[in-house]
Amino acid sequence: MSPPDHRPETRTLLGAQLVFNIGFYAVIPFLAGAMGTEYGLDAAAIGLVLGARTFSQQGMFLFGGLLADRWGPRRAILTGCLVRILGYATLAAASDFPLFLLGAVLTGAGGALFSPALESQLSHADRPPAGGAEGAGRRSVFVWLAITGELGAVLGPVLGTALLGWGFDAALGAGIAVFALVTVLLWFRLPAAPAAPARGAGGPGPALGCLRNRRFVLFCLFAGTNMLAYNQLYFTVPVELDRRGLDPAWLGALFLLASVLTLLLQLPVSGLGRRLGPGRALSAGFLVVAAAFAVAALTSVPPGAQESSVLPVMGAVAVLILGHMLLTPTILSLIPVFLPDPGARAGRGAYYGLAATCGGVAVLVGNAGLGILLELTARHHWWPGTPWIPLSLLALLAAAALPVVLRRPGGDRTRAEAPSRTAP
Repeated sequence: MSPPDHRPETRTLLGAQLVFNIGFYAVIPFLAGAMGTEYGLDAAAIGLVLGARTFSQQGMFLFGGLLADRWGPRRAILTGCLVRILGYATLAAASDFPLFLLGAVLTGAGGALFSPALESQLSHADRPPAGGAEGAGRRSVFVWLAITGELGAVLGPVLGTALLGWGFDAALGAGIAVFALVTVLLWFRLPAAPAAPARGAGGPGPALGCLRNRRFVLFCLFAGTNMLAYNQLYFTVPVELDRRGLDPAWLGALFLLASVLTLLLQLPVSGLGRRLGPGRALSAGFLVVAAAFAVAALTSVPPGAQESSVLPVMGAVAVLILGHMLLTPTILSLIPVFLPDPGARAGRGAYYGLAATCGGVAVLVGNAGLGILLELTARHHWWPGTPWIPLSLLALLAAAALPVVLRRPGGDRTRAEAPSRTAP
């Protein structure tokens, strides 16, 4: 099946996600190098700028979701595009630390406004058209979101690399042009949706009802393990490559492997998830993730190992990506079923924002703990696979807990990964 199975609005949003990712990955992967080589910032300043960008995006997802509910997704999406354009323009004008910091924060804030609103709008569109057959082979729109996002992550660095010959400002200019294109496209193609009232029948502050939904908060906390696991491509995997004495360029090859696997296998893997149903799909996905970290632990080597092969790392990354492909569309398509009225638009942005924020918190807390464990392992010469064990245990805990969280109090279960199917 192909994206035309969905509404024109859905295809517009998927196209916007593709172009948005191209604009992001054409610039951000090269930001650290440009700050160091072209502008002479030291490592501490570069680290602070990159950390501020990540925190301003991950930390503001809930706020961005609340604004999507208050303003309506269309207005929040367009505002996110404009804020990111402003962030890139600030980076282009920057020549010292304060402006780089401001530009990075604005860039992150633009993503925090864009993503929850887009996911909220997609989740509402992720239903059969009027008169269409329920579940007649339609894949969840979040499967296509994963594919288009990954395609953008592949094409963006290619565009950025091609433009770096003219300097980092050329890449920024291309990024601004890309986001301007997205803004114009969505301005004319994206229909306005009614904004949620400031107060609702449920009493004061219904926008923050997601925080009072204990079952959903538990779901987000366990599901956040998926983001923590994927983030190890940026943290523990490079450490493992360094332990093996391998060239850092291998990290680029591992990211390419992740992208190729996603583009080739996302559709069949998501089909398996639909057949399993949501609870079993989440359990299977986290079991696969746990297996990936078990492989990494069993094949890990002490620092300074000679003639180490990259193949065990590639195998662990490939297994990790398979689990990630099974988990991500399932998690995103399940979020609306936790709403008091799953068919309504109101409140969706806050729910998607909270899920993303919990993932960011999981990465922040998890990586802090892993950093300490890595240091202790090196200092005390513990078994080199020690830091991978907590990651595997967390994945096993999520695999066991999430099917229980998905069960409603009355004994029935939430919908399957494709909203038209039900769990067994």
